[in-house]
Amino acid sequence: MTVNLLDYDLEGLTLYCERLGEKRFRATQLFRWIHQRGASKFDDMTDLARSLREKLSASAQVKPLDILSQHISSDGTIKWLFDVGNGDAVEAVFIPEKDRGTLCISSQAGCAVGCRFCSTGHQGFSRNLRAGEIISQLWFAEHFLRSHLKQCDRVISNVVMMGMGEPLQNYSELVPALRVMLDDHGYGLSRRRVTVSTSGVVPMMDRLALDCPVALAVSLHAPNDELRSNLVPLNRKYPIEELLAACNRYLAHAPRDFITFEYCMLDGVNDQVEHANQLVSLIRQHASGRVWCKFNLIPFNPFPASGLLRSPIEQVNVFAKILSDAGIVTTVRKTRGDDIDAACGQLAGDVQDRTRVQSRIARQRTIMLTPIPPTAKPNLEK
Repeated sequence: MTVNLLDYDLEGLTLYCERLGEKRFRATQLFRWIHQRGASKFDDMTDLARSLREKLSASAQVKPLDILSQHISSDGTIKWLFDVGNGDAVEAVFIPEKDRGTLCISSQAGCAVGCRFCSTGHQGFSRNLRAGEIISQLWFAEHFLRSHLKQCDRVISNVVMMGMGEPLQNYSELVPALRVMLDDHGYGLSRRRVTVSTSGVVPMMDRLALDCPVALAVSLHAPNDELRSNLVPLNRKYPIEELLAACNRYLAHAPRDFITFEYCMLDGVNDQVEHANQLVSLIRQHASGRVWCKFNLIPFNPFPASGLLRSPIEQVNVFAKILSDAGIVTTVRKTRGDDIDAACGQLAGDVQDRTRVQSRIARQRTIMLTPIPPTAKPNLEK
C-alpha cells in the first residue's frame, strides 16, 4: 500500500526508512526536502541515493490536499478551501501582519461541539483529519506564499489551530502534526508560536501538557456555567471550575506563563457589565496572586442560523475597560478577512445541509478567484 509521507513526523519517517533498509539520517534528509523545500517528487530530491528514490517511488508519495479555491481579501488575508474527499472540504486562513504571518489551520471536517455563535459548528461534523491532512495546509500555504511573495525565508511564523473543528477531539492526529511544525528539520516553529484552541476538553488538555505543550487558547465566552452551557454545550460535561483547574495545571508545562481566554462578544447575551464583573471575580479566585491569563475579546460575525448579534463597539470597550482596570491583560481582536468569510467563526462558508456539501464543492471548483502557481522549491535549509 502506498503511504503518504506527510502523515509522518520525523520519528515516524525514521521508522519507515529503517523498514526500507535505510539509515536514520536518510529520514532527516527526506524530511527536510518535504517540509523545508516543499518537494513532492522524489526525483527532485537530488542528494538522496537513486536506490532510495526508487524504493520511495514504489511505496510512498507526498500527496498534499487538492485546492478547490483561493480567495484574497482586500486586507491581504488569504483563505484556501481544501478538498478532503467524500464531499467534504476544510479551510485554512493566512493573516499577514507587520511583525508576523499567522496561519489558521483546521483539524476536522466540520465540528461536533456546536457552539451557538460559530457557523462552522452549524455545518455539522463529518470526520477527523489525518495528521498529513492537517500538516498539508501548512505545507501548501508556506511554499505557495514563498513563491507568491517572492521570498526564500520562512513566511509563516505562527500557527493557530483555530480553524474548523475541535483540535483536542482529534488528539491522536493533532500531536504528530504539531511535532512536524515544531521540528527544526521541518518548520522550526517555537512552541510559543504554535497555539491550540480548545472549547475545553479537559482530559486532553492534561495529556497535551505532557505530550506536546504548546501555547493554549481556551474558548470561554461566559462567566458562569448556566450561560456557558447555553453557548458552549461541552460545558455541561466539563464545567468552568473543572476547566479553570485544568488551565492552571497546564501552566506548569506551557511555553508561555499565561493562558489566553477567547470571549466572543454577543449583544445582550454575555457582554454586560455584570458579566465583566463576574469574570473578574472568577479569574481572581484562580489567580493565586499572579497574572495567569489574558482575554481576547472577539467581535461576533453574524450568520442567520445563530439568532445572535455583534456587540456594539462601545459596549465592547466598556467590557474591556472593566477587565483591564482589574489588572487582566485584555485585547480586542481586529477582524480580518470579513469580505471573504475568513473571520473568526466563519470557516464553514455558507452554512448548508450536509447533503448539499458535494454541490457546494462542485460550485467552488468553478469560482477559483486566483490562479495558483506551481509550488516554490527554494534551496532553503534551517
